Amino acid sequence: MPAPRRYPADHFLNRELSLLAFNRRVLAQAADATVPLLERLRFLCIVSSNLDEFFEIRVAGLKEQIKLGSHIADSDGLAPQELLRRVELQAHALIAEQYALLNGTILPALATEGIVFVRRSLWTEAQNAWIRAYFLREVMPVLTPIGLDPAHPFPRVLNKSLNFAVELEGTDAFGRSSGAAIVQAPRALPRVIQLPRELTGVEHGFVFLSSVLHQQVGELFAGMNVLGCYQFRVTRNSDLFVDDEEVKNLRTALQGELPQRHLGDAVRLEVADNCSELMTDFLLQQFELGREDLYRVPGIVNLVRLISVPDGVDRPDLKYPPLQPGLPRLLTKRHDIFASIRRQDILLHHPFQSFNPVIQFLQQAADDPQVVAIKMTVYRTGTDSVLMEHLLRAARAGKEVTVVVELMARFDEEANLNIAARLEEVGAHVVYGVFGYKTHAKMLMVLRREDGGYRRYAHLGTGNYHPRTTRSYTDFGLLTAREEISEDVNEVFKQITGLGRHKALNHLLQAPFTLHTSMLALIRAETATARAGGKARIIAKMNALLEPEIIEALYDASQAGVKIELLVRGVCALRPGVPGLSENIRVRSVIGRFLEHSRIFYFHAGGEQRIYLSSADWMERNFFRRIEVCFPLLDPRLKRRVIREGLRPYLADNSQAWDMDADGDYAIRPSRRARISAQELLLSELAPSL
Repeated sequence: MPAPRRYPADHFLNRELSLLAFNRRVLAQAADATVPLLERLRFLCIVSSNLDEFFEIRVAGLKEQIKLGSHIADSDGLAPQELLRRVELQAHALIAEQYALLNGTILPALATEGIVFVRRSLWTEAQNAWIRAYFLREVMPVLTPIGLDPAHPFPRVLNKSLNFAVELEGTDAFGRSSGAAIVQAPRALPRVIQLPRELTGVEHGFVFLSSVLHQQVGELFAGMNVLGCYQFRVTRNSDLFVDDEEVKNLRTALQGELPQRHLGDAVRLEVADNCSELMTDFLLQQFELGREDLYRVPGIVNLVRLISVPDGVDRPDLKYPPLQPGLPRLLTKRHDIFASIRRQDILLHHPFQSFNPVIQFLQQAADDPQVVAIKMTVYRTGTDSVLMEHLLRAARAGKEVTVVVELMARFDEEANLNIAARLEEVGAHVVYGVFGYKTHAKMLMVLRREDGGYRRYAHLGTGNYHPRTTRSYTDFGLLTAREEISEDVNEVFKQITGLGRHKALNHLLQAPFTLHTSMLALIRAETATARAGGKARIIAKMNALLEPEIIEALYDASQAGVKIELLVRGVCALRPGVPGLSENIRVRSVIGRFLEHSRIFYFHAGGEQRIYLSSADWMERNFFRRIEVCFPLLDPRLKRRVIREGLRPYLADNSQAWDMDADGDYAIRPSRRARISAQELLLSELAPSL
């Protein structure tokens, strides 16, 4: 049970509002003229993707609470009804800023670089002819217009799909005159279509699918007059519900639940700003939404689909320089990864250093006849992961392969179900974790015959086994052959796959058993040292800080004189810099080219400098509802590296680090010092070939 709160509600900030503040910081990257132009467009799309999930999960959850009549406030004291009102106000303002930036700055800047989105009102006769031919050849055959009448009720509109509401007059071949129809755009159709250069005079000329359909929609309704055609998009509740008490087979239950995700309760309606009031009211009525749920936008209703433009346009001068990750010196000449790990612990800092050693580790394990068993956790790994191919090959070769697949990894459930099926087909042992707890720990263990016995090798990480995201997320990974660490890893695997009581571990801290109490103990030890007049310091880097008891312990530590520096990329419920409460706490958020994802926990510990790396944020779900591991760095050399690479540059950053005030507002503080960017510094030091 959570401990009772010792501090009043106004000492905590709200999670949802903090998440919107994070997206404002991401949007600032899109507004930053020093960021390459196509990357600015990419940041704009990332904000849209983030907001989609925000509505699908967070806003949907609030609406569900209100529907059930709940008035229970979170730690910040905001009741669901008041919180939803504030969320809606801020979300409307944020989305308005986003479209103003797109239409007023980014699209005109792209046009000056020869990347043009041709407006429908400006199409030439030749362009019109090409677009009509394209529509008749590629688009019209896959469209199914649905007239609305008693025989054709309003269709089931899928979550986040592109749709068009069409107002009509006249009668059709059967004498029907319903006046309205719905056209759904299949997801297979590209939302951005490139025109031939000879038609635009520029290298990259595009039109939107929505513009094409607007222009040609009359082809779908022969003999009738189109009065209006309006694009719209609905966002639905996408949280999966699996009843702990009723479910008997998680995989079967999940397979039955997934198809319903696209048809959950509507939570947001986006329409183009030219949509008539009559049609707007009609759509709101169909989706049982109010005016506060309506988002009128001056442009396409799905900015996420613009992400294809930076990827598809060959303009290196408008993108970040190509990433060429470095390698630790120990691995540049050695080809035997096991010999390298036996020699010393190896720390990898992604994306500045390559993820290939982890792939090589698993590849050699799959091919090495001395390797008898491989165990691995899978949370997110991608649909075409090379790691999975090595696991499949190892299983086919007769090795004991055990994979803990987390089926409830949000929005990756289907990919993980497919991975699990493929592994089972080749004889691997597939386990779906512990029901009621997500397996979020990142662990890989190899058992190898050596010197007449067995030796375990382990990899522990702060991020997912996802080769693609390791090039865009900052994370640490540890390769080790230390027996006391690998023994702990083996014990955690035994707990997940088998049955038995929790056993004390040598070094690893584990959720839901020891991680929370251990973090509290480490914070309180620094507090006691400060009260006794000693030097005390805490530095913590994470994605989110929400757990109330941890926040209260940090408040206590601040009041005792502990210097606390928190690097929290996303949501933070702690109020820093409040006199008498948290004046010794600083909170920073670094937003840059790479997504800050590593979790680092530093405690001065009387000069011992205890450093832990983890897959867990300081959130209730990570402490109490997930299986997580937090591992110490035992090698002094690696401790110094994490301080030098993972903490110090971020504390000194004066160009991409946002400082948070007591009200939850963020700003980049002006500095007279030379410009320091942590990510750029690490690129120059660890990937010097750039």
